Amino acid sequence: MFIDFLLERFEKCDTRDALIWYDQAFTYAWLAKATQGWIDRLKTGGVQPSAVVSVESDFSPDSVAVILALIEMGCCVVPLSRTLGPKAEKFKEVAQVEWAIELQAREEATVTDCLRKATHPILTSLKAKGHPGLVLFSSGSTGESKAAVHDFVPLLDKFKTTRPAIRSIAFLLFDHIGGVNTLLHIVSNGGCLVTVQDRSPDAVCATIQRHQVEVLPTSPTFINLILLSEAYRRHDLSSLQLVTYGTEVMPESTLRRFHELFPDLRLQQTYGLSEVGILRSKSKSSDSLWVKIGGEGFETRVVNGLLEIKAQSAMLGYLNAKSPFTEDGWFITGDAVLVEGEYFQILGRVSELINVGGLKVYPAQVESVLQLMPNVHDVVVTGEPNPITGHIVKAKILLETPEPLSSFRKRMREFCKGRLEPFMVPQSILFSDKEFHGNRFKKMRKD
Repeated sequence: MFIDFLLERFEKCDTRDALIWYDQAFTYAWLAKATQGWIDRLKTGGVQPSAVVSVESDFSPDSVAVILALIEMGCCVVPLSRTLGPKAEKFKEVAQVEWAIELQAREEATVTDCLRKATHPILTSLKAKGHPGLVLFSSGSTGESKAAVHDFVPLLDKFKTTRPAIRSIAFLLFDHIGGVNTLLHIVSNGGCLVTVQDRSPDAVCATIQRHQVEVLPTSPTFINLILLSEAYRRHDLSSLQLVTYGTEVMPESTLRRFHELFPDLRLQQTYGLSEVGILRSKSKSSDSLWVKIGGEGFETRVVNGLLEIKAQSAMLGYLNAKSPFTEDGWFITGDAVLVEGEYFQILGRVSELINVGGLKVYPAQVESVLQLMPNVHDVVVTGEPNPITGHIVKAKILLETPEPLSSFRKRMREFCKGRLEPFMVPQSILFSDKEFHGNRFKKMRKD
């Protein structure tokens, strides 16, 4: 019922590769059969239509089939990455998961009755409508993870319009709105989803070469890691036609360096949020941070310098936080933007804004400069309270090789002259021996 349009397309593309997993191809005929097999198994096992069901796995043939089966059964899907560790149990409690499905690395599956009844009003309203749902947890990069609940029906609507088939890496996992979007875009158009078990720059670049991947949906942080590792020199990336990036602000220096290396590769900024879905986007050019966002089902406006979105695919609400919508239904993104005609430039989250004596500093502005310094592997910038100016700029630095703090501070001040205003130059510097990104390859600013 809910995925009939997908199953019809699977039938038309039956001999095509739907997924590549551990270098093995799985066709659309296999995916259709596996989806029906999971429907039968879940029903036999006692999973009721409209149940709240977690799926703990990474992208794999069976995980895709399980999710499609749950959608068809009208269940509320709670996708959980295997990298969550102890957080997974907490997320299951917040989502009031009734049944838990766990797929091990080589597809051994367990289906467990959690002996729990979902009673949250949002979840019971979905059950009453008989619609499938989706619960997505935010990354928690700036605070506690929030559980956003979607009605899957409006999320599926945009995939009923057919588009060209593509071969894409499954880089963003399905516990992320971008990963869900990638999955549905690929399988609704007869494309091929190429999975990776190791998301290091070398492993991803090797997969692109081996399977002639055309699209890489990723994050600015991962693009920077490709540059730093120089993995692009060790692998043939000529099959790539498009790299899309989102989830965080792109430092201008990273975009410029990547575009200079790949001038014929189309780079496209994307914009989406767990709360509203993925908007259609069009970058002004491959080396521009200006982007046009919106499209059918979305409206945008700017209020007091902050982007607000009204979406047909907006979430029903949070399970563990108050509603972020205005009375007239607009979602306050918290993203500060500049506007130039139809285009926006995303400056960053207003919650990350550093106020230095009344002057505004956005972390990405400073990170963009410091990342160009020799011996800097990575950097994350935040504000630090100060009794005189309110805040000062603090930089945590991951070095390529050890260096005395005093000599680095002197080099940094010289390097920043003419590149940053004096109030933007970090006054507090800390060295770190750990990466600054989480499993979603997004900078973690929360200490």
